[in-house]
Amino acid sequence: MEEKQTPKSHKLSFTNRRQGMITGVLDVLSFDEKLVVLQSQCGVLTLKGEEMHVKQLDLEKGELELTGKVDQVIYTQDGPGSRKKSGNVLKRLFQ
Repeated sequence: MEEKQTPKSHKLSFTNRRQGMITGVLDVLSFDEKLVVLQSQCGVLTLKGEEMHVKQLDLEKGELELTGKVDQVIYTQDGPGSRKKSGNVLKRLFQ
């Protein structure tokens, strides 16, 4: 019997900008000490900082644990869990 997958929720939690846990992670697109880019349930998430390291990654559970100094957290597009649609209504109607 195939197990039905339910959508994971997305949560972002940091302690003193040094240790973080992110849930709802679908994929890690790239990472180095200054930049981590991942696909989450709420879109592409970019973390900028210094000395960042992916301490633990479990894509089956959708969890990522991160250490290092986080300076910026940026969402660049809406994901499947988001209610916001890109573009405005009039633009979509007249395409």
